[in-house]
Amino acid sequence: MSDGFPSPNHGDRRGQRPELIVLHYTGMEDGPSARARLCDPAAEVSAHWLVHEDGRTEALVPESRRAWHAGAGSWQGRDDINSRSIGIEIVNPGNCPFPAPQMTALRDLLRQIMRRWTLGPDAVIGHSDMAPDRKCDPGPRFDWQALARDGLALWPADGPDQPLPLSLDTIGYPAADPETRLAAFRLHYRPWAQGPEAPADRRAAAALAAITKRPAPSLVNKYPGGSRASATGQRPT
Repeated sequence: MSDGFPSPNHGDRRGQRPELIVLHYTGMEDGPSARARLCDPAAEVSAHWLVHEDGRTEALVPESRRAWHAGAGSWQGRDDINSRSIGIEIVNPGNCPFPAPQMTALRDLLRQIMRRWTLGPDAVIGHSDMAPDRKCDPGPRFDWQALARDGLALWPADGPDQPLPLSLDTIGYPAADPETRLAAFRLHYRPWAQGPEAPADRRAAAALAAITKRPAPSLVNKYPGGSRASATGQRPT
C-alpha cells in the first residue's frame, strides 16, 4: 500500500466527516491511465483510493480531505456527497469481471476505512446508487453479495410485497423517474433482472428498507454545498 498522496485534486470537507464509502469503476483501459487522470490537475477529478487489478492499493488523497469523485447526486437526503464520503476507484473498464486479488484487496481496504471512521455496511454504496440518472458503476459484474457475506455491504433477504417507491425512498435512492430508480436498484441488487417491475424487486427492496439505517435528521444537509466531480467522467460543478 502506498503512503503517498499524489493527487492534487482535493479540498476542504466543508465541516463534514466521512459517512459513506462510494465505490466506482474507473471505466478506463488500464490502471496507469486511470491513475494519470485521477492525478491530473487539469482533469479536476480524484478519489481517495485506487485499487488495481493485481491487488495493489494506492492512496491518492488523504481521507481527511474532500476528493472529487462523486459529482451531482444524493443519498438518504444528503447531498454534497464528496464532503461526506470516501471514494474508491476500482480499476476496471466496465465490462470485465473483477479479479480475485482485486476483490481481496478491496475487502481489506473497506475493513480499514470502516474501522477508522466507525462505519457500518449500510455506508457502502455504489456511484450508481447516489447518481442513478447518470452513473452505472461499479456495474453489474461487481459482486456486492460477496461483500455482504463479509459484513462489508448490505444484501436483502426476501421481504413482503410492498410498494417499490416507498422502499426505495427508505433505502435512500434520490428522486428520479420510476424506470431510472428501478434500474439503479437492480444494478446493485438484481443485476441481471429485466423487464417491468416485478414482485421480486418489491420484496428485495422491502427487505433492504427494513435493515437500512437512516442518518439523524440533524445531520442531513447540515452543511449543504455544491457537488464536485465524477470520478473519471465529467468536470466539476
